[in-house]
Amino acid sequence: MSRMMLITACLALVTAAATAQSGPVIRPLTTSPITSIRGLSVVTDDIAWVSGTGGKAGRTLDGGKTWQWMSIPGCDTCDFRDVEAFSGDVAVVMAIATPARIYRTEDGGKHWQQTFYDNTPGMFLDGMAFWDADNGIAVGDPLKDGPREDFVVFLRTRDGGRSWESMDEGLRAKYFDAIFAASGTSIATLPDSNWVLVTGGSESRLNYKTPGSLSGHPIERHIEPKGSAGLFSVAFRNAEAGVTVGGDYMRPTETKFNCHRLTGKYLEKEAVQTPPRGYRSCVAYLDADRYICTGPTGTDISTDGGITWKAVKGEGYHVVQRAKTGSRVYFAGSKGRIAVLTDK
Repeated sequence: MSRMMLITACLALVTAAATAQSGPVIRPLTTSPITSIRGLSVVTDDIAWVSGTGGKAGRTLDGGKTWQWMSIPGCDTCDFRDVEAFSGDVAVVMAIATPARIYRTEDGGKHWQQTFYDNTPGMFLDGMAFWDADNGIAVGDPLKDGPREDFVVFLRTRDGGRSWESMDEGLRAKYFDAIFAASGTSIATLPDSNWVLVTGGSESRLNYKTPGSLSGHPIERHIEPKGSAGLFSVAFRNAEAGVTVGGDYMRPTETKFNCHRLTGKYLEKEAVQTPPRGYRSCVAYLDADRYICTGPTGTDISTDGGITWKAVKGEGYHVVQRAKTGSRVYFAGSKGRIAVLTDK
């Protein structure tokens, strides 16, 4: 081999290696004192809040360089599966299980006000979503007894989570078996006070509220009832384009039914050619045609609206969110891990 051919071959190998290593990677930021984090809200590139087990929450005001950790009084056994933050000072956290609780802080977590409490047997909140700083919705499992038996629990706030009222959306449990609280993202808001809720069990179902009506349709029907399988998370590019992820958390490497694209006025299912590499508990919209999803076995990204997915270098997490104002992407998960997405 001539010297020129050898140089050309070496340059080709270097280029190939660089190409293989290109693309986004996950960079760990810190390990928190929260055993498991499933609540994550990113206000700006610098401001992010997390919440989780042990009645704990945390925030950063400098892009993750430093964190302040807080324990909400009287909530040592609470699991705060969702958090919605509006600034470095204002945030709302939601606890699952009975009694269901929601708290709000307006001073960066120094003080917390309990704004919702319900000890009805079987009460179990699954997630929150907000249209803006005032208007939001929370969803919970259907109750087994009482006047609202077998109807999904819906709560509405019109003052930023300072107060909540029960809302009758008329969604019955007969259409599905489970609402998942894996990342607080089973419900998402759309314009004009509309919302979308994804569910699972024996049937993976898309449920959505449009002006004056409640609609929905099955995404997949499972041969055997599975309380561990279905749709876990949904994110939207706009009112007629979104992605939902899930799978079976008892079979975390299985890819069957773990991702669907939603398109059109009625959010019909569209084909996914290359799915994520296993069960995924959360999906987030990034920009243009990019989505990112994560779960216990890893993280995947799509650059074509959810049609094909490829692995992101780094560990898997419970939840991923992009900054509401900005572009930074944060992750949080088991063992208190928190990370960000970087270009290299």
